[in-house]
Amino acid sequence: MENDRYAKELEVAVRVVHVACALCRRVQDKLFSNDTDHVLSKDDDSPVTVADFSVQATVSWLLSATFGVENVSIVAEEDIETISKDDSANLLAAVVNTVNESLALASNYGLQSPESNLGNSEVLEAISRCNSTGGLSGRHWILDPVDGTLGFVRGDQYAVALALIEDGNALLGVLGCPNYPLKAESLNYNYQNHHETMSESSSTICDASEKGCILYARKGSGEAWLQPLISGDKVLEWPNYAQLIRVSSVDDPALATLCEPVERANSNHSFTAGLAHSVGLRKQPLRVHSMVKYAAIARGDAEIFMKFARSGYKEKIWDHAAGVVIVEEAGGVVTDAGGRPLDFSKGMYLECLDRGIIACSGITLHEKLIAAVYASWDSSNL
Repeated sequence: MENDRYAKELEVAVRVVHVACALCRRVQDKLFSNDTDHVLSKDDDSPVTVADFSVQATVSWLLSATFGVENVSIVAEEDIETISKDDSANLLAAVVNTVNESLALASNYGLQSPESNLGNSEVLEAISRCNSTGGLSGRHWILDPVDGTLGFVRGDQYAVALALIEDGNALLGVLGCPNYPLKAESLNYNYQNHHETMSESSSTICDASEKGCILYARKGSGEAWLQPLISGDKVLEWPNYAQLIRVSSVDDPALATLCEPVERANSNHSFTAGLAHSVGLRKQPLRVHSMVKYAAIARGDAEIFMKFARSGYKEKIWDHAAGVVIVEEAGGVVTDAGGRPLDFSKGMYLECLDRGIIACSGITLHEKLIAAVYASWDSSNL
């Protein structure tokens, strides 16, 4: 990686996501208290937590401190409209405290800390600085501060996703998965019991030392890596026991495992189920919050992820960019349902997406699914 022109960017991104994951873990520990100011609702009715805003501010500040404010363009999910309202003063105070706590520990991860605590205006500025819309030209960081917010507030799977796009091409992908088990045999519990709270499930899943990882890759390298998260006040020592990961070799649909979204609002589960049956998938699907689905495929824990959005829903680039790079470099295939690569050059949305997204561990499964889409589409209810 030393000879790679994006070596610094990738290493910094991994370190930054480590900081963000540690932040999320601290917030999640407090989430199930009686403090209702920690969870709000945006205009689209998805929950917003202290973690969403705090991660965005922290990542924005760290990238700007490392590369220079003038050199950093960030496309991210959150804006300051909600957190700037008069009745959100407690939320803003919690975010500012969380950001300062995290930045004070940045040196443990080999990153710069501010000389003094940030104030309200500086935190709001860091959040609002993530106002790029991306596009065909220039270099843009793509951030989803907490992907799978419903999973986060339920104590289930969620991810911190950071990607780098240059001239419309997704070049780097980093995916932090704080609740993802390091042991594959612990997976089924997480997927099957997504409605349980953290207090009910945390002792059953596995202890903190057995879960939490960061996956990352550079486009064209043919390599995807996994690092465990570090706990407590430990210092990150690069490359932190990084291991190469690879997709599953399973190419028989009867043996393949399908991941699909938990939420029904934006996904057509019935069409996915019909498609899975038509190609011979026999295993029960794993319904998973967030881009952890991409992590499962990249690490070989599952073989297929399909998402067919309901009419009117537009896929956002921050929900896919990091995961796509990682799966492809781990040996997988990701396209739209017409077999075309996902286009990250059109701004904040995956414009011109053909029907849906299909990610597979290999070309054999992928070709069967694409053929099944064309055979089934006319009779679908999309």
